[in-house]
Amino acid sequence: MTTTAPDPAASTTAHEQAAATALPTQRRISAEIAAAHEAAGRDPARSPHPPRDFAPYRSSALRHPRLPPVRVPADPEAAELYGPVFGRTDVTDLDADLTRQHTGEPLGERITVAGRVLDRAGRPVAGQLVEIWQANASGRYAHQRDQHPAPLDPHFTGVGRCLTDCQGAYRFTTVKPGAYPWRNHENAWRPAHIHFSLFGTAFTQRLVTQMYFPGDPLFPYDPILQSVTDPAARERLVAAYDHGLSTPEWSLGYRWDIVLDGPAATLPDPEEDR
Repeated sequence: MTTTAPDPAASTTAHEQAAATALPTQRRISAEIAAAHEAAGRDPARSPHPPRDFAPYRSSALRHPRLPPVRVPADPEAAELYGPVFGRTDVTDLDADLTRQHTGEPLGERITVAGRVLDRAGRPVAGQLVEIWQANASGRYAHQRDQHPAPLDPHFTGVGRCLTDCQGAYRFTTVKPGAYPWRNHENAWRPAHIHFSLFGTAFTQRLVTQMYFPGDPLFPYDPILQSVTDPAARERLVAAYDHGLSTPEWSLGYRWDIVLDGPAATLPDPEEDR
C-alpha cells in the first residue's frame, strides 16, 4: 500500500486560515485599545467623538460609511419623508414604564432612569421624543436575531418612549439590563447599557447613544465604550446613582443628563453610528 506524505505547504496554509478566522483574545483587544488611547492622547487636535474605524471594535471596519452623504432634495415637503414619527399612537405615560406593558411583572432589579435634555448653552429642550431599548435582566433582547442562551422574559419587551417636559426632563421606569456576550473577540461581554435615541430640534440633530451604569467592571474590556478615547467624554456616558431618585421598596434611581451639542455634548453610540 502506498501512502502520501502530507504537503507542508498545504498544512501551513490551513493553519494560517484557521488562525485568520479565530477570534482575537481579550489581551490583544486590550492592547489595541491601550495603543489607540495613547495615540489619541498625543494628538492635540483629537476629537472627542469616536473614530468611525476603531480596530478593537472589529466590525466597525465593515460598517462605517465610505461614500459621501446623499444630498436631500431641496424640497421643503421632502423633509417630511425623513422626519421623526411617533408611531401609530400618541405617546402615553404607559410607554415610559417598561414594567407595566404586559400582564405580569418583569424579573430583575427595578430602576428609575431620569434626567434632562439640554442644548449646548444648558437650556432645556422641551417636547423631545426620547426612545430607549435594552436587553432584559438576563442580558437578552426580545429580538429574533438575539439567540444567545439566556432566558427571555415574557413580561418584558425592552422598548419605551416619552416626551420631555417644559424643563427638558424625561423619566423611565424599567429593569436594569444584564451584560451579554458578543462575538467581537474571545470571551467578549458588553457592559450593561440602555440605548437612547433623541431627535433634537431638527432631524439632522438626531442622537443615538448608550447610557452605562457606574462601577461596571466590564468597562475596560469593552471596545465600543473604549472607542471614545477622551476620558471626560467617556465618563459622560455613565449615569450617576441618585439616592434621592430611588423610591423606597420600589426602585433604585439613576440620573443621566443628555446634552445635544457643544463641547459637553453626549457622544453618539459607536455601535449605531454606522
